[in-house]
Amino acid sequence: MATDTTVRAPKVVVDAVTKRFGEVTALDEVSLVLGDREFVSVVGASGCGKSTLLSVIAGLEAPTDGIASIGGTEILGPGRDRGVVFQTSTLLPWLSALDNVVFALDGEADMTRRQRVDRARDVLHQVGLDGFERSFPAQLSGGMQQRVALARSLAYGPDVLLMDEPFGALDALTRRTMQELLTQVWEQHRMTVMLITHDIEEAVFLSDRVVAMTPRPGKVAAEFTIDLPRPRDPEVIGSPEFHGYYAEILGLIHRG
Repeated sequence: MATDTTVRAPKVVVDAVTKRFGEVTALDEVSLVLGDREFVSVVGASGCGKSTLLSVIAGLEAPTDGIASIGGTEILGPGRDRGVVFQTSTLLPWLSALDNVVFALDGEADMTRRQRVDRARDVLHQVGLDGFERSFPAQLSGGMQQRVALARSLAYGPDVLLMDEPFGALDALTRRTMQELLTQVWEQHRMTVMLITHDIEEAVFLSDRVVAMTPRPGKVAAEFTIDLPRPRDPEVIGSPEFHGYYAEILGLIHRG
């Protein structure tokens, strides 16, 4: 299948956002546009402000200066139009996998309890957890816990999925499995995704575009359009084109 070259309308706009924590400037006039249904990864050295940028878009942090908006509306706090997946699953340990997802739907007043349960079962099926609906987090592996966290964010149908190093704590094999799962989920839902990652290979494999940030204070250093065919297969990682993107991004980050 050829790469999707459709021009995407803006979904998230970050306009000259600066974020300070006391005397520390984490973000310095960052401007970035995420297109509708676009998969964008943000990479950079530790402490460059990647997670702070995600927190601003999630509505968990307010900019010191500048504006972030979604669908043309200024972001003033968290909203159901955005799903967030963190490095740790943040599941409620006293609830089963199914009930963790149902809990995320409790704010949907137009859904009956049965509809919420059916929706939870559907998204757990999408992330490959059939048969584990009644398992508690302590009974699940790290990768399976992250599948539940992903299902929880997908359940209420957000327009934008924000992911902050969601696979960073997983072993290499589980991480690759989760990357492949995420590509399948994105192909199905085609929402806008922003992924924060230290893993350049992961960024190139998953993304339509990779944004590289400078060391703190964080600014956008460069953007790379990843012109590789979709749907992506792990075999693409061995291609000369893939290694070309990887080397260029890695070189930029190392130069600082």
